[in-house]
Amino acid sequence: MAGSNSKVLLVEDSKFLRMANERALSKAGFQVSTAADGEEALQVANDKLPDIILLDMMLPKISGPDVLKALKGNPATMDIPVVVLTSLSQRNEEKLLHEGAAAYFEKSTLQLDKSSNRLAATVETVLDRVNHQKSLNLRLQTLAAKKADGQ
Repeated sequence: MAGSNSKVLLVEDSKFLRMANERALSKAGFQVSTAADGEEALQVANDKLPDIILLDMMLPKISGPDVLKALKGNPATMDIPVVVLTSLSQRNEEKLLHEGAAAYFEKSTLQLDKSSNRLAATVETVLDRVNHQKSLNLRLQTLAAKKADGQ
């Protein structure tokens, strides 16, 4: 199961949502670190190097899109998948995915109980996809190396 011991960084300035989502993710078996603003997010990402980052877009100090850019511009954090949390409409989805987000999660606070489980499921899906891609790349590298040796 992807959830076992994967490190999640949850970046959310709403204390209520941060606590609710942290609880749900911990319950799903993730190790959760949290940050309440963009500055803290970049600091924690650098210190903890999480497996995945859940990033709210509306953040104090440094905005979500700028945090995303900074993460993608830093060699230490550029490969960490980022799931964007936003209450904005899907209009921005393509732009965000283009800027390096791995996935997009719309916050509907009304269904908090249900959506927190969905959030854990989204995290698992993205981690599974990333791990699959990693093992695929590894296999391709091994094949390429074997080919190079064989010639």
